[in-house]
Amino acid sequence: MADDELHTLATQLGAALKARGLVLSMAESCTGGMVAQAVTSVAGSSAWFDRGFVTYSNPSKQEMLGVSDQTLTQFGAVSEQTAFEMAAGALKNSHAQIAGSITGIAGPDGGTSEKPVGMVCFAWAVLAKAISTTTQHFHGNREQIRQQATMFMMTMLIERLNEFK
Repeated sequence: MADDELHTLATQLGAALKARGLVLSMAESCTGGMVAQAVTSVAGSSAWFDRGFVTYSNPSKQEMLGVSDQTLTQFGAVSEQTAFEMAAGALKNSHAQIAGSITGIAGPDGGTSEKPVGMVCFAWAVLAKAISTTTQHFHGNREQIRQQATMFMMTMLIERLNEFK
């Protein structure tokens, strides 16, 4: 996966946000801020990107994004429920109107039969709209999984924005 692919997607995402007068915030766990890095590589991104939260540990998810202890205990950090609360928290704790979240298992360790390496949960929150979630299963090494998750998030954000016409 080339950096130019990430930059192209980030440029498209920025154009879609700018055209709609919307600002983005991100909450990232397994990607460690890769979406934020990609979008801030675009000149002028401060007009449409507010902030990114890299919440790798469970306490950081709770403290910065308001993910509940009950959610983490019942469903785990890698779950659509946690991704949902991360996206809601990124929206609440920023000046953005749209937020995305990513939490997953990039490997090479940490996977289980129920939650294998490559399982990544995503959520998208838009002010005054329902939060949507999904889970994807990516393949490859740690870096490939993180890059695939980053590209998937940016692609899905663009699709969500296209619903705004």
